[in-house]
Amino acid sequence: MLRQIHALPGLIAALLVTALALTGAVLSVQPALERFAAPSVTTATMSVAALAEAAKAQHAEIDKIVKTASGTVVVSYFDGDKAGADLVDPATGRVIGPHEPSATIRFVTNLHRSLLFGTAGRVAVGLGALAMVVLTITGAMMLAARLGGWSALLKPIRGGGRQRWHAQAGRLAITGLLLTAMTGCFLSLTSFELIPDGSADPVATASGTGGERASVGSLAALRAVDLADLRELAFPYAADPTDTYRLTTAAGVTQIDAATGEALSFQPHSTARQLYEMIYRLHTGQGLWPLGLFLGLSALAVPVFAVTGAMIWWQRRRSLPHIADNSSASAADTVILVGSEGNSTWGFARTLHAALTQAGHKVHAAPMNALVPAYPKAARMLILAATYGDGTAPASASGFLARLDRSALTLPVAVLGFGDRSFPKFCRFAEDVATALAKKGWPALIEIDRIDRQSAQSFALWGDRLGAALGHALALAHVAERPKTTALELVKRADYGAGVQAPTAILTFRLPEAAAGLPFWRRLVPAALPPFEAGDLVGILPPGSTVPRYYSLASSSREGILEICVRKQPGGLCSGFLSDLPLGGRIDGFIRANPDFRPNASTAPLILIGAGAGIAPLMGFLRANRSHRETHLYWGGRSPASDFLYREDLASCMADGRLSALKAVFSRVAGGGYVQDRLATDAQHLATLLRRGAQIMVCGGRDMAKGVSQALDAILAPMGSSTTALKASGLYLEDVY
Repeated sequence: MLRQIHALPGLIAALLVTALALTGAVLSVQPALERFAAPSVTTATMSVAALAEAAKAQHAEIDKIVKTASGTVVVSYFDGDKAGADLVDPATGRVIGPHEPSATIRFVTNLHRSLLFGTAGRVAVGLGALAMVVLTITGAMMLAARLGGWSALLKPIRGGGRQRWHAQAGRLAITGLLLTAMTGCFLSLTSFELIPDGSADPVATASGTGGERASVGSLAALRAVDLADLRELAFPYAADPTDTYRLTTAAGVTQIDAATGEALSFQPHSTARQLYEMIYRLHTGQGLWPLGLFLGLSALAVPVFAVTGAMIWWQRRRSLPHIADNSSASAADTVILVGSEGNSTWGFARTLHAALTQAGHKVHAAPMNALVPAYPKAARMLILAATYGDGTAPASASGFLARLDRSALTLPVAVLGFGDRSFPKFCRFAEDVATALAKKGWPALIEIDRIDRQSAQSFALWGDRLGAALGHALALAHVAERPKTTALELVKRADYGAGVQAPTAILTFRLPEAAAGLPFWRRLVPAALPPFEAGDLVGILPPGSTVPRYYSLASSSREGILEICVRKQPGGLCSGFLSDLPLGGRIDGFIRANPDFRPNASTAPLILIGAGAGIAPLMGFLRANRSHRETHLYWGGRSPASDFLYREDLASCMADGRLSALKAVFSRVAGGGYVQDRLATDAQHLATLLRRGAQIMVCGGRDMAKGVSQALDAILAPMGSSTTALKASGLYLEDVY
């Protein structure tokens, strides 16, 4: 719900708040420019009377003297029928030059306040300020939830480029935007007199004695006021002998007899007026030029929000599978909730939805994170939950267990897990969901079941069991959708490991040359690889299969190549296909981003740990280490003579400083061992790096990763830390298979 609240006003008001932010950023510079463009009142250099006397000596008829919030002094006057205004040096009272407000700034101000549409524009501006309040607060709440609470707001932000830019800009600008938006809402309400601004307060009036006017410099009431306290001094009308001077200071308004110099009346500013003036200064930065610049810089984050937010929304919307005839949550008798990382589980949900709909049910399908407090007509819930990584929840189900804990809902439920049986925590998240539901008292419609590697046959058998529980046949004939792929041609390969019975290949792919039969206009536009970074994944469809296998990338699309490292697995359909692929052979692949496996932007040391083909993304990080960040690589193989992967590349990185230290260990040589053994040997050195805030990145098989975690926990324990704690702070990242 929080995401919907945040996204809706953002999308609707994107252009409006961007316009307000950009015009506000332009105006935010004005207080600083005014502060330094002309001499300003910084100390009480003279009295109001002395300045007024100096101004009177230069112009026959003065209208008023104004000290702006930035401290500059402006004298308005009449020369006959002609009005003018001068900037005055507050130290001497001498004219510096004419006061000519910028027409551009006047235009931008009107654009900022009303969009040049009068009353309707002011209404729109007020709504834009309200939208910014909502966006700022909900954005802060979402960021805090993502990072692990309000106390974690300063933690490193992980995720894809768009999400990271969006969140980082928000974290930097939140204070300024909230201040600007809330004060803007207040000023908008005062402009429509929904909140009093004090300007309509009754003002006490008094008439002067009407005697001959004394020299303004001799008036006692003006001589007693320092120029630093002045806001405005209005001169009496020349044709009215009883008219008075009207002196406005921060305290209030005083009327002064032009003949005697006595104060005839004083009216302090009301609380409403004082509040309005304070909020006006906070919103505009007038008189507070450092604050103005801070607000302007904060406002410049809004276009970043608008662009990245729209891109994130579009990406999410495009990735959501379309399900025909999807009933609303309030009308459905059957609810399907889906937890999926790469959307493959949604294909099974679509098949299930279609079969249930054909059987006469009204079915509502939604992500697991969209669990609502009530489904008025639902008789059952079906949960299809994939497991991500090492037994954790996929993205679309990351908040499900927390929502369930707060829910009072109870429905008969069937849980179906999706995963890979080769992993030790096969369907662990689905099991966690089933356990949580049982503790909440949800009756099991059928017992939990598990689907291994997206098996259509297992899914059909589960459908038979579910149909029996529902009292009717349920045929689930699932045909996996083929993902949109890019054809890639093998242009280079390096084979290793034959001597140690671990055949491994480094494979380099490029886009095929444009076919001669392509239309002329298509040949004019050079083909480009889809964007990816080292550490992302490429999904490859082996011949005769619709189930992709994923490999970590050792290159980025900027290099113009796609490079992976593949070890041939016994009976492995895809690894066997790739291991036998000749030069010029082609694959069909697609990119899956892996933004949670990236080096952070710190200058602290980086510790890379891997074994076997797990070196691929680590090699990519080393190649990209152009800033020569201190980087230590621990890697394990079998034999330096047979499977020392990337030996020449690693030597090159050592030579030019991209790699600070290489600790390679081989299990089939005398005195060798495994990478976790080398970590234990280097415990003291690693402890020093970890105290300096080093980030650790691990890639490889799950057994290796488990051994590495145990070795590092032994090093971290005396320091009062653990790999679990480092994971929570983004300093321990794993890509384990």
